[in-house]
Amino acid sequence: MEDDKKKFFWIKVEGQKKLATENLVPGNQVYKEKLVIKKGIEYRLWDSFRSKLAAAIMIGLEIFPITDNSSVLYLGVSTGTTISHISDIVGPRGIIFGVEHSSRVARDFLDRVATHRKNIVPIMQDARKPQEYFSVYGKVDVVYVDIAQPDQTEIAIANCRMYLKPNGYLFLVIKSRSIDVTKEPKKIIENEIKKLEPYFETIQKIDLFPYDKDHAIVVARFLDKE
Repeated sequence: MEDDKKKFFWIKVEGQKKLATENLVPGNQVYKEKLVIKKGIEYRLWDSFRSKLAAAIMIGLEIFPITDNSSVLYLGVSTGTTISHISDIVGPRGIIFGVEHSSRVARDFLDRVATHRKNIVPIMQDARKPQEYFSVYGKVDVVYVDIAQPDQTEIAIANCRMYLKPNGYLFLVIKSRSIDVTKEPKKIIENEIKKLEPYFETIQKIDLFPYDKDHAIVVARFLDKE
């Protein structure tokens, strides 16, 4: 077993190296992921076909600023796969504000994830209205955005300007087909990155193929320019 400064782990299972996080809630599964016990500690295998953040790590994510005690604003938690692993990583001293607007998937997120994990604060709000997140207090270290909207980058910027610390990090999942189905995905991704330029320094762009087609994750540092 190898660890990356206790953020996430590489565990050998059936002869293969698998990505995993230490389970904050031992015995609890979120999406029927495999649980593995090593030296008395339970780990959850992190499926890179179910989580874009895991896919980015597998492909070669260079900066991973989420660690023990981090504060994270997560837009678009869906049913809670990725946020559950972030919950493992930030631990009991960290906090994640999880925003989801769709009541259908929000119910799954609440039942399967938020009710079991005390470091997650669920926020059932529209990400376009960050001023209405009454549960968020202070500024966060990381904003993670995974929403399927044509104006997803503008939504990300508005949330960062309100809640992200100067020099904090944005993880922006760009879903090119949600923005424009008629344009070349690479061109769409380039255009979205340009939108970030007044406020962010782009650190890395990761094409998520073969885990997700026509998707990318952009990692950027917030410059807090007005």
